[in-house]
Amino acid sequence: MASGASGVTPDATEFTAAVEHVCHSLAQQLVADAEGATKEVTIEVAGSASEDDAVEVGRSIARNNLLKCALFGNDPNWGRVLAAIGTTSAAFDPDDLDVTINGIAVCRKGAAGDPRELVDLSSRAVHIGVELHAGEHAATVWTNDLSHAYVEENSAYSS
Repeated sequence: MASGASGVTPDATEFTAAVEHVCHSLAQQLVADAEGATKEVTIEVAGSASEDDAVEVGRSIARNNLLKCALFGNDPNWGRVLAAIGTTSAAFDPDDLDVTINGIAVCRKGAAGDPRELVDLSSRAVHIGVELHAGEHAATVWTNDLSHAYVEENSAYSS
């Protein structure tokens, strides 16, 4: 990223932190600027047997179009979260899964938790927390919702 002509050698830890900060900021900007998005969704997966499992689960949830539509409609549909987790090869026991949406424990041990009516999805920020209870690893994945505007923007042209 530089020629080294300045003779300055950055501290590796500080440089790594700065690059990670920039990458995180760019990722957040991409989510925020998505076509027609009305929600910015953070998915935190914890308690996984491996980091790969946590990433796989997070990506599966993030790619679930039915969940993304539900979030657009302000529906805290935790069943769609479980369905997305169930499509993965991650190690977990379905009877141990916990899911929170914006801080409300909507699913405990694979079953209904607190009333879903308690979940406030009126703001742009949505946080989905998943606890697999299968290990000590974790990952965070970001996505957005699918809105009418997204469909309009992506169907209004032909290629």
